[in-house]
Amino acid sequence: MGILHDDVVIIRQSEKVGDPSVVTVNCPDKTGLGCDLCRILLFFGLSIVRGDVSTDGKWCYIVFWVVCKPTTSWDSSRWELLKKRLVDACPSCSSASGFLYYRSELHPPKPPDVFLLKLCCYDRKGLLHDVTQVLCSLELNIEKVKVSTVPDGTVMDLFFVTDTRELLHTKKRQEEAYKALEDIMQDPLISCNIEKVGPEITACSPALPFLPAAITHDIFHLEISDELPSVSLTSNDVSVMMDNTLSPAHTLVQIVCQDHKGLLYDIMRTLKDYDLQISYGRFYIKQGRKCDIDLFITQADGKKIVDPSKQSALSSRLNMELLQPLRVAVVSRGPDTELLVANPVELSRKGRPLVFHDITLALKMLKTCIFLAEIGRHMIGDLEWEVYRVLLDEGASLSISRRKVEEGVWKLLMGWE
Repeated sequence: MGILHDDVVIIRQSEKVGDPSVVTVNCPDKTGLGCDLCRILLFFGLSIVRGDVSTDGKWCYIVFWVVCKPTTSWDSSRWELLKKRLVDACPSCSSASGFLYYRSELHPPKPPDVFLLKLCCYDRKGLLHDVTQVLCSLELNIEKVKVSTVPDGTVMDLFFVTDTRELLHTKKRQEEAYKALEDIMQDPLISCNIEKVGPEITACSPALPFLPAAITHDIFHLEISDELPSVSLTSNDVSVMMDNTLSPAHTLVQIVCQDHKGLLYDIMRTLKDYDLQISYGRFYIKQGRKCDIDLFITQADGKKIVDPSKQSALSSRLNMELLQPLRVAVVSRGPDTELLVANPVELSRKGRPLVFHDITLALKMLKTCIFLAEIGRHMIGDLEWEVYRVLLDEGASLSISRRKVEEGVWKLLMGWE
């Protein structure tokens, strides 16, 4: 049995502004496929307002109803690019006479090449966000960044990036990046260079230097308690229920929570990390942005989750992910003020999309300047975290309260702006 290539992913665009477009995926199944698809939709800035998942363990049928921001312009080429990325995420297939057939993955995918983009230019308000937006539009994934400002008003930005299109080693692709960066600059570029580097530069760091233990405990607390730390911002009204009586073969996970950007991605990412398979799932947003999610799941061995300790661990992790999918705090770093944002990394070592983009956009909207910025991977507890450290400009940071910065960044990251 085969399936036409064009039928692996079908996108039906909305006919009226505000109505959702429908994305249908019909392909061989694999554990974590829902997470991979949701990550792509999040990277493209789409919000999932409804979803249905059905699989027999070998073949799956997934439908997402998605909407984009009213301020975002989508043309046919953008939808075609989205379709290509979704098809690429589906399990590998081999073609014969125009048909695609399932082929098991015999070898893990090769890690993407890492490139260093060195950018030297004149500083201005909102510059870092504008550069980040260009890199995102070019489908360049920011793995690490080191941004610094010097007294003469120039900035040196070091972006370690991977290319979704896998073409950054070519002169044409590099010139495309140079041209896009030049177009958003108000002053001429001083210098811009792209070179390939070793993947070891994105390796996980063993510790967070200069981070007080008290702040570490508050920001990265991994247990959910009745009293959440005051430094952290959280979602609310999260309910996770598990039931083994309604299905003879599956554990039912029922979740009721407040919607946020990447909600379904956070749930799917957690299930993928636990190596759990969704046989049937339904997701929809009710009035007031309350979400109902029903998931019928099994373990990797195809059986229910009957071990109380495994049920408790999964329930606690889902609660943690939905209450605090990201951690945001503004702290003192000696005489300076530092913004810290952190989010868990998938076991596959993929980070959450667009976090740095949203951080820089929020600070631009708050008219708060950035003096120094870094992204790093760190093991905290038994989880790997992606940590964004942004040193705020002293003059700008005095004009706005720390709490307002925290709330502004948090709301934009959660999609509540």
